[in-house]
Amino acid sequence: MAFCPMFCCGNVSDRKARGKKQPPWRVFSLKELHSATNNFNYDNKLGEGGFGSVYWGQLWDGSQIAVKRLKVWSSKADMEFAVEVEILARVRHKNLLSLRGYCAEGQERLIVYDYMPNLSLVSHLHGQHSAESLLDWKRRMIIAIGAAEGIAYLHHQATPHIIHRDIKASNVLLDSDFQAQVADFGFAKLIPDGATHVTTRVKGTLGYLAPEYAMLGKANESCDVYSFGVLLLELASGRKPLEKLSNAVKRTISDWALPLACEKKFREIADSRLNGDYVEEELRRVVLIALICAQSQAEKRPTMLEVVELLKGDSKDKISQLEANELFISSVTVGHDHGSSSDIISEENQSKHQLEHMKSA
Repeated sequence: MAFCPMFCCGNVSDRKARGKKQPPWRVFSLKELHSATNNFNYDNKLGEGGFGSVYWGQLWDGSQIAVKRLKVWSSKADMEFAVEVEILARVRHKNLLSLRGYCAEGQERLIVYDYMPNLSLVSHLHGQHSAESLLDWKRRMIIAIGAAEGIAYLHHQATPHIIHRDIKASNVLLDSDFQAQVADFGFAKLIPDGATHVTTRVKGTLGYLAPEYAMLGKANESCDVYSFGVLLLELASGRKPLEKLSNAVKRTISDWALPLACEKKFREIADSRLNGDYVEEELRRVVLIALICAQSQAEKRPTMLEVVELLKGDSKDKISQLEANELFISSVTVGHDHGSSSDIISEENQSKHQLEHMKSA
């Protein structure tokens, strides 16, 4: 199957209309990427996932790159590759990972990005950098707002609108200044004008999936909002999205945090690695926004534009309305209204909802 990205298939008049401006990405040769990564040397490997591996590399001009290399070629993998290249070529925002280029030779499929020296958010919360406590509260707020602005761009400014479908800590990369860069668009979907949702095979990561998407396969912008709410709780608390309660049942981070928020025990939610060094009003605001985003009723979730505004705290009236939301009236009634997530993440229902097709958190 010969690969041709969708963005290269426009007609001549379309290209003329775009003018002579060169795109900010280019096509790399396989030879060039072999040289940059020292033949994809194990010592250059930054990480690995279901898609394949990511390698650090250095180009002839000294610039550092990250190269995502698909593990096994297949028509399905080729389509995910094409989707990611297509979407990355479309979008430009300071909080979205930029495309440097791609390579499609034979059965090799590679995507080239700028290298992010501080790796991913997950590496600082749960991985190799977690013990170093590099994420003080100020950095966490900058990351939260930056990631929210990147997703808001996808939902409201990109044409057509884009849903990411895999918002999670490992897909929020951090540059040298700890600015957030939302990455990995292999599962992303373009939303046609006028469409309220797309029905699709469930993709994503257990613990971040909106219940209506996990059960029915209906995806829209609100699914990303739910995932971002989980991410916010993770950022504030340092806890993982799922906590194992037994061999068959796991508790979501929102089910853990909600009763504490209702009782205004925000200090118990804060990451212990912060050692109490955070702005209490901001912590409270982040937790409340997170829980509003991660509620089970999709129609009651905010848009990402509203989330950005709330995170910045510019409107005191809206913050007051947030605190008075019915979700936080009492832990007993809220627990019922919010809906326990355990029934969608039990072992029995994992197979029922085809969760074998998802990545693990």
